[in-house]
Amino acid sequence: MVKRFNGQEVEQWGQFELTLDGPSAGNPFQEVRLSAQFQYKNLIVEPDGFYDGNGIYRIRFMPDRPGVWRYVTRSNISELDGHDGEFVCIQAAEGNHGPVRVKHSYLFAYEDGTPYMPFGTTCYHWTHHGNEELEELTLQTLKDSPFNKVRMCLLPTRDMRPPLNLVFAGTCPEDIDKTKFNPAFFTHLESRIKDLMQLGIEADLVLFHPYDKGYWGVDNMDAESDAFYLRYVIARLASFRNVWWSLCNEYDFNSYKTVADWDRLLQLTQGQDPYQHLRSIHNGTKMYKSSNLYDFSKPWITHQSIQHWEAELTTEWREAVAKPIVIDEISYEGNSSRRWGNISGEELTHRFWEGLSRGGFVGHGESFINKETRAWISSGGKLYGESTERIAFLRKVMEEGPEDWMAARQEGSYMLLYFGRHQHAYKHVELRKDALYRIEIIDTWEMTIKQIEGTFSGTIKVDLPGKPYIALRISMIGNVN
Repeated sequence: MVKRFNGQEVEQWGQFELTLDGPSAGNPFQEVRLSAQFQYKNLIVEPDGFYDGNGIYRIRFMPDRPGVWRYVTRSNISELDGHDGEFVCIQAAEGNHGPVRVKHSYLFAYEDGTPYMPFGTTCYHWTHHGNEELEELTLQTLKDSPFNKVRMCLLPTRDMRPPLNLVFAGTCPEDIDKTKFNPAFFTHLESRIKDLMQLGIEADLVLFHPYDKGYWGVDNMDAESDAFYLRYVIARLASFRNVWWSLCNEYDFNSYKTVADWDRLLQLTQGQDPYQHLRSIHNGTKMYKSSNLYDFSKPWITHQSIQHWEAELTTEWREAVAKPIVIDEISYEGNSSRRWGNISGEELTHRFWEGLSRGGFVGHGESFINKETRAWISSGGKLYGESTERIAFLRKVMEEGPEDWMAARQEGSYMLLYFGRHQHAYKHVELRKDALYRIEIIDTWEMTIKQIEGTFSGTIKVDLPGKPYIALRISMIGNVN
């Protein structure tokens, strides 16, 4: 047994990493098994290790409680087996709230209890193009945006040729080796996940997708290769507290796999992840014709990741499954020729308000194809649309309200009423007779909030400006004497 203790301190929900030297001959990715048992009092967590190339092996661990953690390695290779030591987990630093979890069925919160509302965006392959300047620009754009979650892919699409674009060894379809991984790809990806963490942004990692169409051979892998890939990804990335697992984007468009295959892979992800990060799977749509949602009631799913163009269905989805709803794709603001990528900023803003006011969350994306950095959803860069600042305004409104705004509405303490495309001159509103309320008129497009003079209770008539995209914010401020 080799005792190791260097007085290392790791903050709660930070990352401890053990690096070991081992064999490089043969195929260590397949032939070497490595894990470690981390123990705090009578709690034991056992993450897998991974081969990082050049004879280097790593085991990463995210401690979730302060105190002394002890570890011992397990391996089928003697030189990697039996290494033991300990480290001290200290209190989390300011801004570190831990992983995001589901709270009260429909909501999210960080593990320390801090509320979290996902205001996500899609930037599928911003880390794949080998363009450091563009990636830094993307990070700066995100820093200045309201977005706190990014959907991003690991696997390449059919048309991709940039450097470092492959998780597997190889450079072209003819020499790709799906029995080995490309450590350089992951090292780069991990640096960007860390960058997002520093910005307070969750990395919603899309593990599979149907956009390869057999070219690289990554959307039609057999069950053994799928599992091999998943285990490696989880071993490398699960210790990052800001990771979510999106098993597949538009899973139903992948003709090589069945729902049973996705069930199996989701269960594998659940079983392999020591930290139980959020897990979901994302459906495709035949835009404005049909949409086949996964059965989100299955126990290995934590939340509903939905593609649909009708935010009004949020109410129906809430009634069907008691899990948070994230409409990750509701169409994109832009000028693409594709129907999913050419709605106006006004329309996207409307869909955000519709979804949030019904108790769900909505995701953003941009697909302008004739701008300097082209489509944000693919490459990142700059945001050009009109919706971003209005989403920031909506996020501020939501964060000023109660954490559970739907429950507050039921009890009559707070209401966020959104009227969408309707142009009401007035609305009758039912309020509690024993309470006093403040009423504000919100113009969601102009981003203005105007308080109506006076206080109100009981059944009242509220005069409205007779234009679309208006909301009312009604807050209880006291009781009737």
